[in-house]
Amino acid sequence: MNIRAEKNRLEDADKRHLWHPFTQMKEWLDEGPLIITEGRGSFLKDIFGRWYLDGVSSLWVTLHGHGKREITDAIKGQADMISHSTLLGLTHKPAIELAEKIIAITPKNLTRVFYSDNGSTAVEIALKMAYQFWQLKGEKKKRAFLYLENSYHGDTLGAVSVGGIDIFHKIFSPLLFKGFKAPSPYCYRCGLGKSYPSCKLQCLKAMDDMLGNNRHKIAGVIIEPLVQGAGGMIVSPPGYLKGVRKLCDKYKVLLIADEVATGFGRTGRMFACEHEEVSPDIMCLAKGITGGYLPLAATVMTENVFNAFLGEYKELKTFFHGHTYTGNQLASAAAIANIDLFKKEKTLQKMQGKIALLKKELAKIAELPHVGEVRQKGFMAGIELVKDKKRKTPFRFEEKIGWKVCEKAKEKGLIIRPLGNVIILMPHLSVSKEELMQITDKTAEAIKEVMG
Repeated sequence: MNIRAEKNRLEDADKRHLWHPFTQMKEWLDEGPLIITEGRGSFLKDIFGRWYLDGVSSLWVTLHGHGKREITDAIKGQADMISHSTLLGLTHKPAIELAEKIIAITPKNLTRVFYSDNGSTAVEIALKMAYQFWQLKGEKKKRAFLYLENSYHGDTLGAVSVGGIDIFHKIFSPLLFKGFKAPSPYCYRCGLGKSYPSCKLQCLKAMDDMLGNNRHKIAGVIIEPLVQGAGGMIVSPPGYLKGVRKLCDKYKVLLIADEVATGFGRTGRMFACEHEEVSPDIMCLAKGITGGYLPLAATVMTENVFNAFLGEYKELKTFFHGHTYTGNQLASAAAIANIDLFKKEKTLQKMQGKIALLKKELAKIAELPHVGEVRQKGFMAGIELVKDKKRKTPFRFEEKIGWKVCEKAKEKGLIIRPLGNVIILMPHLSVSKEELMQITDKTAEAIKEVMG
């Protein structure tokens, strides 16, 4: 079978059997999909042998590039011994050693690791844990959660209940539990009508009032530290994160840091919380934890949270939650190799010059007529496209402007994805300066061509 015939066979089978995530399938059925066959470094290869720059790290997960020998070898070596055994009633070396490494790199007050397999489950665990913590403490009324507008914490029902993006979450509202939604630190489109820095973080004052009036109802505050990813790479102003921590201490509620997207070097530090020296009570990890090789997640918590669940068997203080592949050996081995690479290759140190280069190149893109704002923290960047720059007028959803720009970029050999009118750039941490320049240049060209 020749390549064209194989491509047609796969495309036909895809359209007959697959349902793709976050995809309007009616339109998908009318399009010709890009079929990926291989990955090397910062590049992906399609079925015809054409290479594309992976400008979003394959949905924000790949850190050290595709085909990283050290991670592949770790998986192969583990598979030669055992691929999976349960953590229910048993334990094993990879899960133990990975937990040690996670505790060594996360904020110092975090001491315990609970495994699962994706960001949504890491968040579900954190929410259930925080709720049960207060129940065991005798604070029966502390059952609700405070979250932010424009927040995204996953797609399971608990995670959706603390999500603040209507386009994703509104349809499921009858199924969700109620919480408290605080203003987002979205300075470009401030919901309070203020301007930074003259606002003096009025969004924090609104959260203060909400917590003060409902302190006996709220079990925890959940946030994406520094960057609201799916909300459009909304970067919070300096001091905001530390301010949230202070409010949680003031009103005695747990702080849950969802570092699923921001963790493992994405912001230029190992974790976003480090930028403002914040230690959460619970931290959610996933995406980059294995370097993009296998599904794994971890919910990490303090000894204070853990101790509340200790008791006699008959007291039923157990945390009744678990997943079949919790702490899977192959995924744990990949994660260990991934974390070791940060030290071996001095990943964070080498990123700093590239972060500065990205900032410089994004500043050029910010000057384009239909770019309203460019937001960046480390290797997380969002380019917000607007119809009218002076008035900040957004393009209508149905104009699909972000999608059109990304399709044009694909023609140029660059894979990126939009979030509505925001173009997302999330390169591998290992990307070269030359590749980084190609990503920004091709993005700028695509924006110019689509905008005419």
